[in-house]
Amino acid sequence: MKTSKFITGLRCTICDRMYAPTENIFTCPEHGNEGILDVEYDYSAIANEISKSSLAKSRDFTQWRYTPLLPVHPETAPPPIPVGWTPLVKADRLAEICGINTLHLKDDTRQPTGSLKDRASAVAVMKAKETGATVITTASTGNAAAALSGMCASAGMECVIFVPKSAPPAKIAQLLAYGAHVYLVDGTYDQAFALCLEASAHFGWYNRNTGYNPYMAEGKKTAAFEICEQLGWQVPDQIYVGVGDGCIISGLHKGFKDMLKLGWIDSMPRLMGVQAAGSDYMYRAAASGEDIVTYPPINAATVADSISAGLPRDRIKAARAVNETNGAWLRVEDEAILAAIPLLAASSGVFAEPAAAASLAGLNEAKRLKLVRPEDSVVLLITGNGLKDVASTMKGCALSHKEAMTISPKLADVRDKLPSSLH
Repeated sequence: MKTSKFITGLRCTICDRMYAPTENIFTCPEHGNEGILDVEYDYSAIANEISKSSLAKSRDFTQWRYTPLLPVHPETAPPPIPVGWTPLVKADRLAEICGINTLHLKDDTRQPTGSLKDRASAVAVMKAKETGATVITTASTGNAAAALSGMCASAGMECVIFVPKSAPPAKIAQLLAYGAHVYLVDGTYDQAFALCLEASAHFGWYNRNTGYNPYMAEGKKTAAFEICEQLGWQVPDQIYVGVGDGCIISGLHKGFKDMLKLGWIDSMPRLMGVQAAGSDYMYRAAASGEDIVTYPPINAATVADSISAGLPRDRIKAARAVNETNGAWLRVEDEAILAAIPLLAASSGVFAEPAAAASLAGLNEAKRLKLVRPEDSVVLLITGNGLKDVASTMKGCALSHKEAMTISPKLADVRDKLPSSLH
């Protein structure tokens, strides 16, 4: 099996046992599906291949500009559709509303399928090729499935998707349009996840599941590389990100640790994990002080489907991401998430789905709790496009008293209904 020459091994997050990257395993055999692995690299060798100065000269404006820091063989062809290097938007008007001086939005709504999950799914397609697999599968609440379906369509590969039948229709439409084999599971995301594991083992498919396949966080960490490079290698004070399974926040953590080990940065940002009140496993576990490995599942229900998880699969690494950066877990109500959608869009032009707008709701909660200072440099990770869940956007607009008015086709009617500021 081909793989990156810079990987030194896969380390179990529970027992620290190391496995060779050629062993073709996803989790530690000693701990089953809970034994999540972390990919380790030879940073001295990587430093001979890539540097801040070489990146400044690179004309590859995709996530593959960081290939030496990714778990793929350099000869493995990525999906033809470009992934990564999304804009970092300076949101001055929103910063003023939030009462902070410096605010940026990492806008991953611009990815090919509309979410940050494209970063991981592109890696999944490449790793599947390296193992000789012809079919890839995943369980998802929608975005990871859409990302995998799009990447597979681009690369001409087959994929099998398991999503809860409650997934937003727009996300299901994406899956079908990309030609995926779609199975709507009459149950929760956690049940779809378990079924996907069982099916992939039975049929021999390559499994892309978040918090199971150790290479998915490696794709997601490229967002951290881009944030720092786009800020001129300055590290923001805080980064806010919606958290469900925990793979995105753990990926960011890994990316910043990579840069620290290479000497590209000299500090870590505080990683602020935002959870919906109806899916707050990480928040509860942290508050209880109990062992994150054995803390029991919860019943998850939230409008922010992309961060709904009763048992976060990447919870060990997610907990470390917050603990090791002196970050915090924030809990926000669905109403706050929905209201953040039109606030974000109207003040910055960035249209986010609920899970992505949760980062803004989290910033507002951090401000209430006095966890953020006016002088802090803040980045909100905007992980998914609002067009993926239009129904939730309409609810958010209603909460914010934004509505369309029906009028007759007469100028007088327009004049009568206009607010005074537009006369």
